[in-house]
Amino acid sequence: MIESGTLDGLIIKDPQMHNGRPTIVGTGNTVRAIAVMYKQGLTPEEISAELPLSLAQVYAALTYYHLNTEEIEADIRRDSEAALKEKYGNSING
Repeated sequence: MIESGTLDGLIIKDPQMHNGRPTIVGTGNTVRAIAVMYKQGLTPEEISAELPLSLAQVYAALTYYHLNTEEIEADIRRDSEAALKEKYGNSING
């Protein structure tokens, strides 16, 4: 019998993993990493070939991203701002 998956069964938020960022179950891959690759122009098929993920896992991450765009974009911005502050010091205004 083929087991069907749900988005709930494919994406988790565990405070012990990646600071609670949404992560693809059974992998170390975060939804935001998939979203960044997608925003850089990679297709879901290319992302799946690049990472050890099934196409279903990539689509689950992209679905989560599109359902929670504000959350993921805010997380990406926070990291970008933190990287700039680390590189250039506190003279960067957020």
